[in-house]
Formats: sequence, structure tokens, C-alpha cells
Amino acid sequence: MIESIVGSTNKERVLVYLYARNEGYAREIARFFSVDLAPVQKQLERLEAGGVIYSWRAGKTVLFAFNPRFLFLKELQILLEKVVGFYPEDMQEKLVMNRRRPRRRGKPV
Repeated sequence: MIESIVGSTNKERVLVYLYARNEGYAREIARFFSVDLAPVQKQLERLEAGGVIYSWRAGKTVLFAFNPRFLFLKELQILLEKVVGFYPEDMQEKLVMNRRRPRRRGKPV
């Protein structure tokens, strides 16, 4: 949708994912969109080099989130909010659902 503005589809996916979930790591983003890991990692590196996102380590995992010091963060978030609004309903629900650990055995759905 905005790949012509940001430069690539994978960069758009990374930005949308980080906007919807507030943080994420490369493999998680690649699995969510069913794409290869290498292009996602490349886009994360480029966005970090540009100051749009920052990273930190949690054990062996490198997590990424939007840099609160990025000059155009509010404008970018407004744009990404509109982009997410054009996604299909089921994709919007999957993006917002931020479940990271398995359900307890025997717990009703």
C-alpha cells in the first residue's frame, strides 16, 4: 500500500507490525507475514541505521521498537494507522492480538 513511499513491501510490513504490536523481532515478523527472514532483517537494519527504530537484547533475541526520539514519529504513526485501517478485518485482528505464550492445558477457549 505505501511501498512506493517507504521503498519496499518488506519495509512496510516491518513498520506496520511494529506499529500494531509496539515491538517485535525479525523471525516473528517474517513468520507473521510468511516471508523469508533475510529481507526482514535487512529492513530492520536499515530502519535502525536511519534512526526510525532501535533495538535491545532480551537474552539471545534482538527486539525492535520505534525510536521515541525519531523526529517524524507521530506523523509516521498516523500514516501507519491509516494503512492498518485498509487491511482486511481478519488481518487487523491478527495484528492486534499480541499473544506470546501458549494457553494453559485444559483452559477453555
